Amino acid sequence: MRILHHFGSYVMWLGQVWKKPENINMYWKETLRQMEVIGIGSIVIVGLIAIFIGAVTAVQFSYQIEGTLIPRFYIGYIVRDMTIIELAPTFSCMVLAGKVGSSLASELGGMRQKEHIDAMEIMGVNTAAYLIQPKIIAALIVIPMLVCLAAGISIVGGYLASVPMGLFSNEEYIQGLRSFFVPYNVTMMFVKSLTFAFILTTVSCYQGYFVKGGSIELGHASTQAVVYSNILILLSDYLIAMLMTA
Repeated sequence: MRILHHFGSYVMWLGQVWKKPENINMYWKETLRQMEVIGIGSIVIVGLIAIFIGAVTAVQFSYQIEGTLIPRFYIGYIVRDMTIIELAPTFSCMVLAGKVGSSLASELGGMRQKEHIDAMEIMGVNTAAYLIQPKIIAALIVIPMLVCLAAGISIVGGYLASVPMGLFSNEEYIQGLRSFFVPYNVTMMFVKSLTFAFILTTVSCYQGYFVKGGSIELGHASTQAVVYSNILILLSDYLIAMLMTA
């Protein structure tokens, strides 16, 4: 019953979030600010995660096919497709759920506890729309960009971890990257990144917007934002994979 209560409250809250803005100029400025906070502020951590994902994938698969009849150039093919289809969108968004999600929940929770949100509502401002809508729009724009960047960095990471180390040649890795490419996989990557961006932003904002109590409850809400976001990201990842590869 508690899950159903929160799901219903979440759906009704989203209806308020997507109401028409009262002042387009203010919403636009806030959206640009959130794009900088979410996008520029997350490049370093996403890049670090991505380069090691590619490196580990290349090294592990090189170890797995050693002594088999599988051609060595398959390593580049595997790194490329694993990165594009699964690793870049899922790992990047799970990391962003921890970094961005907890930040959004703490920001909104602090405003709720200090009664900033109540004061804005008394002034007639639709706080659900003004505080949340720019964050969602910004995330839907910049997170797919970060995922695309992570995919490219992962491929470079796979190259750096394998070719200079002598696991296989430059020609074999490039041949693998250029073999069996399916453009549909890129579409799947962007569908996943958009879905995950919406989930991690809305779930985190919901937890912060409706927080009650003091600092302990705020910390609990931030933790729940990360945990629930990651669970829903993994669940939606499975559902998208089932629907788009059936």
